[in-house]
Amino acid sequence: MKLIYFIPLATFTLSIAFSYFLLVHFRSKKSATYILWWLIGVLTYGAGTLTESINTLFGWHELNFRLWYITGALLGGAPLAQGSVYLFLNKKIAHVLSAILVTTVTTAAVCVLLSPIHYDAVVPERMTGGVFVWQWVRYFSPFINLYAVIFLAGGAIASAWKYYQKTGSGNRFRGNVLIAIGAILPGIGGSFTRMGYVEVLYVTEFIGLSLIMWAYFSMKSDNIASIHVNQQIAQ
Repeated sequence: MKLIYFIPLATFTLSIAFSYFLLVHFRSKKSATYILWWLIGVLTYGAGTLTESINTLFGWHELNFRLWYITGALLGGAPLAQGSVYLFLNKKIAHVLSAILVTTVTTAAVCVLLSPIHYDAVVPERMTGGVFVWQWVRYFSPFINLYAVIFLAGGAIASAWKYYQKTGSGNRFRGNVLIAIGAILPGIGGSFTRMGYVEVLYVTEFIGLSLIMWAYFSMKSDNIASIHVNQQIAQ
């Protein structure tokens, strides 16, 4: 078995380490809802790569496949993006968007769990939504992922531009650029997966999470005040 198929294990391990630091951070700032969502996001990101690892090591299994679709296709970036929502927006608006997101993801997840499977379409070494009998189930993920891109990558790009204009904010500027790149990479990998190159996804997931983690520590150690009010007032 090629070494590249074990990259999801490395990504899962990295997500656990990152989650620990986020948990410590959240416990010191319990009013910072954005950190809680980042923590949830990193855990679901890691859970998605864990299902990929299980598929690599033990082969295709229906339950693992369904969990992979939920944690990867539906929850891959949305919780991380929701952290950005709580960072950028008024809390009341963020709560409303959270309710909509949770309702949508829950509905989609139930459909994923209930859909029959085309077993003759299963490829043991590769998991794909193409095996669902209810192909309409796959229509949920583009909307959820678009939401994630807008707030995670888009929010990071907007923040990077504001920090670029602020003297002495180099670390925060670079950190947001790294987050934007890290948020986009798994989407690029997912496109290659649809063309049959699942290995590209494994690499982009690992690099993407690594960049986001690097950005987190880079900005956390920066003494320059945040431009985001919700970050300034978090206790």
